Amino acid sequence: QVQLVESGGGLVQPGGSLRLSCAASGFTFSSYVMSWYRQAPGKERELVAAIGSASGVTNYADSVKGRFTISRDNAKNTVYLQMNNLKPEDTAVYYCNAYRWSDVWGQGTQVTVSS
Repeated sequence: QVQLVESGGGLVQPGGSLRLSCAASGFTFSSYVMSWYRQAPGKERELVAAIGSASGVTNYADSVKGRFTISRDNAKNTVYLQMNNLKPEDTAVYYCNAYRWSDVWGQGTQVTVSS
């Protein structure tokens, strides 16, 4: 069964940090491009960060550059999103995505940045 399971979301104050994890199963993880997307209330889902399968090349949305870091551990079939200096506008449901010939989505994890 192809599955992505996110964890690590929660409530954090502005300026704080969170680390999201996404555990993959049911497919050859190392062959897939892995990404994090987010969707805030009333807004479209947007790409936050992506990491290549073999090269490990990363790509970030301008709004998170310098604050977020995506990484992957192919031995653990897991992708991470380290989020530092969080802002209220980072509040959203964060989704893990795997792509090769088609998309696989996780169920999402809520991140709320508020004082």
